[in-house]
Amino acid sequence: MAQTVLIVDDDPTQRRLLEAVVSRHGHDVEIAKGGEDAVAFMQTEKGNVIDLILLDLVMPDLDGFAVLQQVKSRRPDLPVIILTAQSGIDVIVKVMQAGAADFIPKPASPERLLVSMENALKMNVLSGQVSRLSRQVDGRMQFDDLIAGSDAMAEALGLAQRAASSNIPILIEGESGVGKEMIARAVQGSSERAGKPIVTVNCGAIPENLVESILFGHEKGAFTGANERHAGKFQEADGGTLFLDEISELRQDMQVKLLRALQEGEVDPVGARKPVKVDIRLISATNKDLQQQVNEGNFREDLFYRLNVFPIHIPPLRQRLDDIAPLAQHFIDKLSATERKAVRKLSGNALDLLMGFDWPGNVRELENAIFRAVVLCDGDELDIGDFPQIAKSIGMTTPSLINGNGAAGAPGALQALNDTGDVRTLDAMEADMIRLAIDKYAGQMTEVARRLGIGRSTLYRKVAEFGIEAGR
Repeated sequence: MAQTVLIVDDDPTQRRLLEAVVSRHGHDVEIAKGGEDAVAFMQTEKGNVIDLILLDLVMPDLDGFAVLQQVKSRRPDLPVIILTAQSGIDVIVKVMQAGAADFIPKPASPERLLVSMENALKMNVLSGQVSRLSRQVDGRMQFDDLIAGSDAMAEALGLAQRAASSNIPILIEGESGVGKEMIARAVQGSSERAGKPIVTVNCGAIPENLVESILFGHEKGAFTGANERHAGKFQEADGGTLFLDEISELRQDMQVKLLRALQEGEVDPVGARKPVKVDIRLISATNKDLQQQVNEGNFREDLFYRLNVFPIHIPPLRQRLDDIAPLAQHFIDKLSATERKAVRKLSGNALDLLMGFDWPGNVRELENAIFRAVVLCDGDELDIGDFPQIAKSIGMTTPSLINGNGAAGAPGALQALNDTGDVRTLDAMEADMIRLAIDKYAGQMTEVARRLGIGRSTLYRKVAEFGIEAGR
């Protein structure tokens, strides 16, 4: 996903030169012909998607200082690079104090400009990550912090947002790695408990002999090794939110105690003489079918009904393909910045590859795949060759692309008869048609699927079935 740069300069020649450099480097460009034009643009909806501003300092209507001040008042984290022929030390100090990310004297060399842009964009990504992590730690994470572009995910997030405004118990269902904890944190940060503690517990990771103590706490001397009092997760979350992940793994005697804590609003620490009142908002999550667990006798029915007041199902990544591109770009931006790599984007072929994979590990697996690719990549773009394990798993080989003509005869034609004059099979004709389309559209599998009138997953299945080498 290309980032968008706003070029602000009253000189048309300078605008054209800057636009050529920025566009050639793969970024989208917006143009403002002066200071007032820039301020007006930044107040529009398009202004919200600007990632960087290249700003001339001296302009007749509204100078760069005034533009910088107004931009920073609206979007303080937006990086702005100043370009001007005025290179005095007092000018440099003034613009940097006003919040500019860098100062480049005119005429600016393309190399100097590109280095400054990449540094500013990377710092902006890191700043965004720090802000996101700070909100996550402080219990103020918002739904806007979540990366989602598919209709399926939008529907799930819409339900979560509606639930956030109340204190209703939520059960988040979904496969491992789909992002259940992130949604729980967004619910907390969007509720009246924002800023209060959010305590997460993985019920499947607690040693069996410590479950009661960890959840409900214990008094000093309650058992061997209890050398001091421990509050427990319920008391830690008092006033905030308790997130119980993998709730289906909780053993049945603890399910009884959990049910009582939820019904009475109090917990019984081990060894305590009286219960302790707690005020928590409960969000639980599971990667199993909890109703089936009830039917099989592995989960208490009364607790199930207590938890399943507001169920939210998070679909797996393979059912929300429109999320793959924005998630991949988010991970590329984050990991390139933290790993100090020059990677900026996915190639079209690489995106097609990722879109054709099933992602059994969901978003977590996608992040790990991007992490490995970014670390190993020596260029600025991830291609199919950077994902060899995924390519192999769906029957693709890299980096060659088979000639689309093959048995098809002349370019653009398919042979209907074989060498003996008999009609060829439909499978053979279909395989040749796919080869021809792959060659015709330079291996761009999304376009190939569109032109053939089939889905991407169907295309990749047929490529594997016919043994076609695809990808470049």
